[in-house]
Amino acid sequence: MIPWLVAIFTVLVVYYLDRLENRYLSSVFDWVPAILLAYLIPALISSFLGKDFSGHSIHSYSKSYFIPLAIVAVMSSLSLQQLKAIGWKPIAVFVAGSCWIAIFPVGLTWLLLDGDLVQSLFLEEQYWKGLPPIVGSWIGGSTSQLVLKELVACPENVFLTILVLDNILVNIWTILMFQGIKKSNGLNDLLRITALEMPAPIESKGGRKIKGIWCFLILLGTVVLVNLLVPQFVVKVIVLSVVGLVFSNLIPRWNLEFVLKLGSILILLIMAILGLKLQFDLIAFEMSFLWFLIVWLVSHFVIMLVVAKLLNVNTAWVPIASMANVGGIATAPAVTAAYEPRWMSHAILLAILSMATGTFWGMLTIFLFKSFLVG
Repeated sequence: MIPWLVAIFTVLVVYYLDRLENRYLSSVFDWVPAILLAYLIPALISSFLGKDFSGHSIHSYSKSYFIPLAIVAVMSSLSLQQLKAIGWKPIAVFVAGSCWIAIFPVGLTWLLLDGDLVQSLFLEEQYWKGLPPIVGSWIGGSTSQLVLKELVACPENVFLTILVLDNILVNIWTILMFQGIKKSNGLNDLLRITALEMPAPIESKGGRKIKGIWCFLILLGTVVLVNLLVPQFVVKVIVLSVVGLVFSNLIPRWNLEFVLKLGSILILLIMAILGLKLQFDLIAFEMSFLWFLIVWLVSHFVIMLVVAKLLNVNTAWVPIASMANVGGIATAPAVTAAYEPRWMSHAILLAILSMATGTFWGMLTIFLFKSFLVG
């Protein structure tokens, strides 16, 4: 029972602390987000107890039930009807950024194929397996990151390294996007972009929503049924994603807010269980790998800026789309508010779209790596 108690304790502590309105705690969570804290606390407790829970049955429960439940919950929080209000051009900028995140590391790795970075670090030490979880993190957030870690069998030492580096980069990137979006009008003038109209307002679904407990039971029943009928993990991911979209778009009173909150709690639980495998002596730092990530992230912004110019769409959508990808559902609207508060709900929708598509972009990255680089 110890691993279960540690995981539940971690979720309760992190969830409670993350919601306390305390400026000191808020500053801590700015740099050590809840998802990373949920990963580290179980590792610290395991180390203190002198126990190794890496082989405990809790991990099979997580892969069979908690991860699938998180997938279907997150996917069922996306309303395609509401998404139309954003307009196709900002969504095209967003998709261009997502596509670049997915394919750029494969292209850059291929160009550097004969170098030490690829031959030694990526291939011999299997750091390439850390790139799909980064794709998942930057596009889909923690749910996609965890799913892709399982799909690519990312080693624990590599996963810990990318978690730390990813956290550092995302915090710095958020600060840059906060400042960058304020320069959007000047950038529009420089690039001679004239289409600066407001997107349509987003209409929320009216009427009484289905109670959260019923949504939970429907999602749980779906996961149990899919587990019985579909043995392959990859196929489960696809089936549950499609079913989640069906729930959110075809059930009139579906409770989008509840399932999104359920998904966030499940992510904390999954990360806490994963933290039971962590051993701190596995931590490594490679400067060349950090530079690889920086080039990757900056080029993602540049390509979206090019697409914004080609489509003649307000460059403010570039940092918004970038934060919807890289930052997520909390930081995307916050950055948006620095330019136009009325666009905050649109930024949230883009972040939910990111959460819904990240796993599939990461699967594309895995396919490309296995097809062209690692066999």
